[in-house]
Amino acid sequence: MRAVTRGLVVQPKEPPAKMTTAHEGRPGGAPQRDVAADTNARDRANSKSLLDSILHWLDDAKAEEVVSIDLDGKSTIADFMVVASGRSDRHVASIGEQLQRKLKEEGFGRVRCEGLQQGDWVLIDAGNIVVHVFRPEVREFYKLERMWSGDRPTDEPTH
Repeated sequence: MRAVTRGLVVQPKEPPAKMTTAHEGRPGGAPQRDVAADTNARDRANSKSLLDSILHWLDDAKAEEVVSIDLDGKSTIADFMVVASGRSDRHVASIGEQLQRKLKEEGFGRVRCEGLQQGDWVLIDAGNIVVHVFRPEVREFYKLERMWSGDRPTDEPTH
């Protein structure tokens, strides 16, 4: 039954739908899957796959002392951090350029790269993976591996 009022069609109100819990209607009352957890697991698997590619490309570029650090539970800036060395400022810049080119070729066009001109420390931000390529002296000075490899300190107060 419809009523027309000044050219507008007014539909009668339907009774409200029955409210159900997330477990009703599922066999055994199984809970609904956690979509966020599934997405995080899928993102992490993609990050791991990209990490494997980056490590391979760094090896091809003759990067030295390559270390990958899992940032899970330590930071939300990325899933993994990679630290590597080049033999000279030219080698560091070359590694950065090669890695940036490979990432773009593989469809990661929004890759940010800093420090190519100086060649002391090149930072490549590939989203879920951050790559640092240093000259050996600069790497020793900053000691990123030591800072990020350890366990995250607890927030418990100490007296």
